[in-house]
Amino acid sequence: MSPSERPTVVRVPKAGELVAAQLRRQIITGELSEGDPLMPETELMERFGVSRPTLREGFRILESEQMIQVRRGARGGARVLLPDVGTAARYAGTLLQYRRTTLADVHEARVLLESSVLAVVARKRTAAQLRALEEKYAEGEALLDDAPGFGQYEIEFHRLLVQSAGNQTMSVLLSIVSAIIARHIEKFAREHRGDAAAESTTVAAHRAHGKLIRLIRERDVDNAVTFWRRYLSRVKEFMIENPDESVLDVLS
Repeated sequence: MSPSERPTVVRVPKAGELVAAQLRRQIITGELSEGDPLMPETELMERFGVSRPTLREGFRILESEQMIQVRRGARGGARVLLPDVGTAARYAGTLLQYRRTTLADVHEARVLLESSVLAVVARKRTAAQLRALEEKYAEGEALLDDAPGFGQYEIEFHRLLVQSAGNQTMSVLLSIVSAIIARHIEKFAREHRGDAAAESTTVAAHRAHGKLIRLIRERDVDNAVTFWRRYLSRVKEFMIENPDESVLDVLS
């Protein structure tokens, strides 16, 4: 029998998986909102035509995905949680740790992804998007002497920059990468507290943000992409002190 003639084995989902799939769809489509309680177990069992163990299997699946929170006891029950980037980042971080991925690799991913997004932003930015970037830049001006505050501002600046491209998939991918880099920045800041050279980078970063906004305002696509790629590469080189340092070192 040739490979094409062999019967295809189709895996039939378990009842608990089907229950989880239906509830997941209600959450994703907005039929159930964050904080909403699910119906009592007895009502859900009747609705889905399943036993209590099967229903709780579906609950466990959704809990592992952090889409519901189940509280035990007389006043317990399941409540809806909305999926967020933090959940995806934790899963991605676990996979990258397993693969012994270096932090240099993660930073390089940001260079490649953010540079490609920037080409779209510089070409298609709207007046409202430009104004939002300028307002965020002004917030950073007031945080130059506040290292923790500036660190949060910088994360928000990068997020706003990526969101301006209008591509949800790229926004999620870059948010996952940025969540890992944010942990690296926190670790780097702790280890270099009081280091004048490290602390001076806030001024350099803010200056770079200002130049980038000017290039975006002028719709200077090529120079904006080239400038930002070089800037992010310098950040990578500055922060990577040990080329073997891995994602495991900042997420564990």
